[in-house]
Amino acid sequence: MSNTNTQATNDLQEVKQFGLWASIASLSYVFWLVGGMELIERLAYYGVKSSAALYAKAPASAGGLGITMGDFGIILMIWALLQTFVPVFTGGISDRVGYKETIFASTVLKIAGYLVMAFFPSFYGFLMGAMLLAIGTGIFKPGIQGTLVLATRKENASMAWGIFYQTVNIGGFLGPLMAVHLRQLSWDNVFFACAAIIALNFLMLLAYKEPGKEERLARQAKIKSGEIEQEALWKDAWRELKKPIVFWYMVVFSGFWFLFNALFDVLPVHISEWVDTSIIVRDLFGPEGTQNGFAQFWLGLDNSGTKVMPEGMLNLNAGMIMTSCFLIAAITAKFRIMSAMLAGAVASIIAFLIIGASNFAWAMVFAIALFSLGEMMISPKKNEFMGNIAPAGKKAMYLGFVMLPQGIGWGIEGYWGPKLYEMYASKEGFSRLMLADKGMDSASIAAIPEGEAFMRLVEFTGQDPLVLTQTLYDMHNIGFAWYFIAAVGSLSALGILLYGRWYKRLQEAQ
Repeated sequence: MSNTNTQATNDLQEVKQFGLWASIASLSYVFWLVGGMELIERLAYYGVKSSAALYAKAPASAGGLGITMGDFGIILMIWALLQTFVPVFTGGISDRVGYKETIFASTVLKIAGYLVMAFFPSFYGFLMGAMLLAIGTGIFKPGIQGTLVLATRKENASMAWGIFYQTVNIGGFLGPLMAVHLRQLSWDNVFFACAAIIALNFLMLLAYKEPGKEERLARQAKIKSGEIEQEALWKDAWRELKKPIVFWYMVVFSGFWFLFNALFDVLPVHISEWVDTSIIVRDLFGPEGTQNGFAQFWLGLDNSGTKVMPEGMLNLNAGMIMTSCFLIAAITAKFRIMSAMLAGAVASIIAFLIIGASNFAWAMVFAIALFSLGEMMISPKKNEFMGNIAPAGKKAMYLGFVMLPQGIGWGIEGYWGPKLYEMYASKEGFSRLMLADKGMDSASIAAIPEGEAFMRLVEFTGQDPLVLTQTLYDMHNIGFAWYFIAAVGSLSALGILLYGRWYKRLQEAQ
């Protein structure tokens, strides 16, 4: 068997993993350093991302953009395509010019993105900021993940990816909590804070030492001397993408990422409009809520301590991952990669069915928890899988490929997720219809600023906002949008099942 075939065999075989404590003990300082850099980056990123839909929907009179969910979907689609397709064809740049250099460049771009959002509060200003943020994030990921692959080995890869995913979700947990309280003062506070936070990675880079740098420099020297011929990066990436094991992975997982991103892009608005989260606070603290600052911060409550903000509800996701992902990683390390990912997809689909079936606050909590369990079973595994099958010298490139199904799924969802919500679940739209039914003339309805229709309906009818919300909810099939998204995820789960069986046959044939 040739060296090439031997390499292919080794790439396809799953390796017996170290135990929990042996894995932790085997991880180098570089692993923990890049985990810290990702934590900082995620803290800033989710400070904006977790509140982006709420910022877009908030009326201009409240400091928001005052745009429709459909318009927000245009921003999201462009954001998604840039953030996920940039590393697909530029991930290999990190392998060639160095991880430290690309991480530095990405940090500069991300700071610029946050500042543009702060200084230009408009549709186009937020779009431009999102584009800068997307490109910066797309450049950042391959360098960080390529470092992680080189700082680990196959025997501790499963636990390493699980621990890494858990560590970075500390940032994903703290970012939304920061945003909850800063945005209640002023929206631009969120963007300025995120710019300052991401700048901390300049300090982390001072202690960073790129693993495998000597090998990379030696390879570059051979390329310059003509000893090794290096083709254009996009051609190299395209050839790898056409390999069946990579191509079909991209296809079957795209539907899951449609489902996945809808939770973060659309659910905050759904909770804000349809879910009475004060029930949770009353159950936990009594009818008066709580004025305990510690509880208000960590649970993501509003400043009055009487309801959970949408970001606080979604933060259960990051909180569960932050505290228990390493345990799920230890359990799923005993299963085949594809089996674990299929189980995660099924759990996520059930969560969406629950969201569509009820607007009861505790049902939302259960659905988010179930989704989080599914995410912990699938997300770390996707990186482990790509890292395992990547040829030598192309680790960052293949980890950039991980973003492609996310790009396809998120790009489609970025437009259609908010659009589906606007068509079938928009409280703004339903409020305008009811105002017409109650006798308000069309000119007066058209003159209502975007985002203020429900407030005007409350004033016009004199009804209690909670009662009026439930009336609108009962009048319309709000759950249809969520059932549609779950159906897309179900098709993806079937694809994952078939892909897993095919992949198993490839392994057995080696």
